[in-house]
Amino acid sequence: QVHLVDSGGDSVQSGGSLRLSCVASGYSFSSGCMGWFRQAPGKGREWVAFFTSDGSTGYADSVQGRFTTSQDNAKNTLYLQMNSLKPEDTAMYYCVAAARSLSWWARRLPTQYPYWGQGTQVTVSS
Repeated sequence: QVHLVDSGGDSVQSGGSLRLSCVASGYSFSSGCMGWFRQAPGKGREWVAFFTSDGSTGYADSVQGRFTTSQDNAKNTLYLQMNSLKPEDTAMYYCVAAARSLSWWARRLPTQYPYWGQGTQVTVSS
């Protein structure tokens, strides 16, 4: 079965950096799509980034230029490097995976990803 374990969340000051990790088991990086969503208290799940099996990436406007997602196939790990963090980045961050190809628009929809990590909390203080 597919199992995702995300980690790396912490409390940092505004302008700081964090690197989130997602270790995947029972999932092949050679196909499908992975990504990141976040959810702040009282808000819905917000798409952050995706990383497809062919190396395509995409980012929400709110994190463009500050966040970078990448993968290490040998370690079965997906990363989210977050720089220049802002208080509005405070949220629970989730690693997600789909075992099939997703269209450009579907990659941004949480309902398209059957597999989710448990979530890791990121808190950015002013």
